[in-house]
Amino acid sequence: MLADSMHLKILLPYKVFAVKENVVDIVAETEKGSYGVLPNRLDCIAPLVPGILMYKTANEGETFVAVDQGILVKTGPEVVVSVRHAIGGVDLGQLESAVKQQFLDLDERERSVRGTMAKLESSFIRRYMELKHE
Repeated sequence: MLADSMHLKILLPYKVFAVKENVVDIVAETEKGSYGVLPNRLDCIAPLVPGILMYKTANEGETFVAVDQGILVKTGPEVVVSVRHAIGGVDLGQLESAVKQQFLDLDERERSVRGTMAKLESSFIRRYMELKHE
């Protein structure tokens, strides 16, 4: 039997961002480009990059949500999108700037923190080795 709609759930690490019924179309951004999901598409998994997630319902029309990196999983009529951050409720132009400002800046800060942690770890190991040889 062919399905005519999907059930979409957008999850954040600390809460459920959205649950939508009667979704007829989903488009998400991956490393390879835009990725479309229709109700009768085969089950799949897609890694998401920071970008705009679009979904269309029969009642509400198109809705746009800015999402951070994460994953999309489709199993039957169920689609679960799990991302670190999401922003909705504003127009498409504001969402694009939100993606650039918040999500990409956050990634830069995380890289900086990782670099600092790597320096601290290497300094600790070097001093440990010096103490061990004394």
